[in-house]
Amino acid sequence: MGNYYASKLNAMDLFQVYETGIPRVKQYLDAEIEFVSRGLKGKERLLELGAGYGRILERLAPRAAELVGVDISGDNVRFGCEYLKGAPNCHLVVMDAHFIEFESEFDVVLCLQNGLSAVKGDPGNIVRRSVRALVPGGRAFFSTYSENFWEHRLAWFMEQAGKGLLGEIDMEKTRDGKIVCKDGFTATTFLPEDLERLGRLSGCEFRIDEVDSSSLLLILEKPA
Repeated sequence: MGNYYASKLNAMDLFQVYETGIPRVKQYLDAEIEFVSRGLKGKERLLELGAGYGRILERLAPRAAELVGVDISGDNVRFGCEYLKGAPNCHLVVMDAHFIEFESEFDVVLCLQNGLSAVKGDPGNIVRRSVRALVPGGRAFFSTYSENFWEHRLAWFMEQAGKGLLGEIDMEKTRDGKIVCKDGFTATTFLPEDLERLGRLSGCEFRIDEVDSSSLLLILEKPA
């Protein structure tokens, strides 16, 4: 069905996704960004994959020297250029995360808030290209949902469907970490063992942290 985020769920619709009325979802969104923010010293050059309209970049802008976001949707990037006007150290580029060609350019690479699932395709490719983009000693962060967050995640997707941002949730097929919409969209996650496999394949030192009982983060550190 192509890339759902590029063809349908982008720009103002994507903005509305994050304008949630569910306090526990707001907590999850904030907690993951804060976790990354605590490790920044203000001098980093940062790359975000699947950056959307720059919501995370804006939050991290005061904590890094330069921030670059890539997103497959031209609508997202155009909207984001307006959204980020107050953050001159942030830049958005239309680019498919699966084809980035950066090499040893960034101190930090982010693919947050279930980003590995959202960008679809081969997650191993995303991890490999992210590691290549890092300077020696740089870190990459990849997140997925914790199984402890299932109830809140499902409520969030039902909220989105109620706003008309997604198709109706197919409750018969929605289970085991997978949310299926009747318009064909499927939202998946990664299990801890999936993240561990990606960590081993990366060739980097890695760890997996649970944040706020809502996220699992695979954190890689490129050899110095």
